[in-house]
Amino acid sequence: MRSARPTTLLAALFLAIPTLVAFPGCTKATEAPTASRLTIVQGHLQQAAAGTVLPTPIVLRVYATDGSPMANVPVSFNVLAGGGSVDPGTVKSDGNGEVKARWTLGPGSQVQTMVGSAPGVEPVTLSALGILPSEISIAQGNQQTGRVNTALPVQLVLRITGTNNVPIPGQTVALTIASGGGSLSPQSAVTNSLGEVTVRWTLGPQVGLQTATATSGTVGPITITAVAN
Repeated sequence: MRSARPTTLLAALFLAIPTLVAFPGCTKATEAPTASRLTIVQGHLQQAAAGTVLPTPIVLRVYATDGSPMANVPVSFNVLAGGGSVDPGTVKSDGNGEVKARWTLGPGSQVQTMVGSAPGVEPVTLSALGILPSEISIAQGNQQTGRVNTALPVQLVLRITGTNNVPIPGQTVALTIASGGGSLSPQSAVTNSLGEVTVRWTLGPQVGLQTATATSGTVGPITITAVAN
C-alpha cells in the first residue's frame, strides 16, 4: 500500500498559496499620508520700518494628502529680496501642522520678500513693505530762551518718521551749530524705538538768535532756534 504523505504535502502547499500571493481584488495596506501643500496662516503683506521686526509672526501650515494638518515636516524660510533675516531659518511643523518665525526686514529697501518651502510641496512667497525715513521733525525744545553760555532748560528731542508717521529706529542724526556759538551733546546719535534722539544744547556767547541744524542721511536738514539773553 502506497503512503499518503505526498498528497498531504501538496494539499498543505495549496492552502498556503493565498497567504503568499496577492490576487487581484485583495486589500492593500493603507499608505501613510505625505505632505501635499503649504499655506500662509498669517504674516503676509505687513509693513514696518525698514530694519525692524515685523509686528506679527509668520505662520505657515503643512497639509497632508488626506487634507489633515501634518506634523514633523521641516519648513525652511529664505529671504528673496530686501535683505533682512528670518528666525528660525528651518523649523518642524507642530501638532497643528504649523510653523512660526519672526521676520526682520532689511534696512534699506521698501520691497521685501521671503519664501517658505517644505520637501515635496509648492513653496509660498510672502511680501512686506519696508518703510523708509522721509521726515525729520522737532518733538520738543525748539524756540527756547536761555542765558548765554548756559544749557537750555529743555533738551532737544528730534524724531525721524516715514510714511503714515511711522517712527524709524536705528537712524543716525547729525547735529551742527549754525550760528551763535555754543555746543551740542551729543553731536551725533542713533534714534531709539520711538524714532527719537535726545540732545543737550548749550548756548554760545552771542546775545539774540542762535541756530542749529539736524540731518539724517538724505532727510533734512531742519533748523532749530533759540534766543540767548
